[in-house]
Amino acid sequence: MNKKQKIGILGGTFDPIHLGHLILAEQLAEKLKLDKVLFIPSASPPHKELNLVSSAKDRLEMTRLAVEDNHLFSVSDIELKREGKSYTVITIQKLKELYPDSELYLLGGSDILDEIKIWREPQKIYELIRVVIGVRPGFNRIYKENEFFKKSIIVQINGLEVSSTRIREKVKKGESIKYLVPPKVEEYIKATRLFTSSNGI
Repeated sequence: MNKKQKIGILGGTFDPIHLGHLILAEQLAEKLKLDKVLFIPSASPPHKELNLVSSAKDRLEMTRLAVEDNHLFSVSDIELKREGKSYTVITIQKLKELYPDSELYLLGGSDILDEIKIWREPQKIYELIRVVIGVRPGFNRIYKENEFFKKSIIVQINGLEVSSTRIREKVKKGESIKYLVPPKVEEYIKATRLFTSSNGI
């Protein structure tokens, strides 16, 4: 009998994707012994204004550039092909159809625990898939009363504290983002003038 493939799912706006995303995915993949991690850029985030993010095309390309040198990582445009809002529960249902013989894990950082209560059908998400939260040391104390924390697989990681919002702000100010994003993503942002005052935020 063949062993089931273990696939991690990491979604987000990735505007831009940064080293914090990659470190999270790498450490969770290692600790859970995942065979693959799928990065899924969201097309139309339900809880974010569309004018606050780059185009789907740019975010997909940055994500591809960021993961192309890691054999465990790949990119799915499943949400970009679907019309309407990018609801996680719908994406998971589709992925279970695409990978019926695999074990799927929804990966995320501790910020998910603050957000998941306003996602569509969060209880159903937990019924459909194992939810794995990577937390830095000390975060257990903050979330110990969170109902979703109790339902999740909690994995201690040595994460990098960086945010896409901060990166966009630095680009707009003309500050360096070296060592915050992969070199190819930095080059792409410079070449396309993403996040400058004349092109996005």
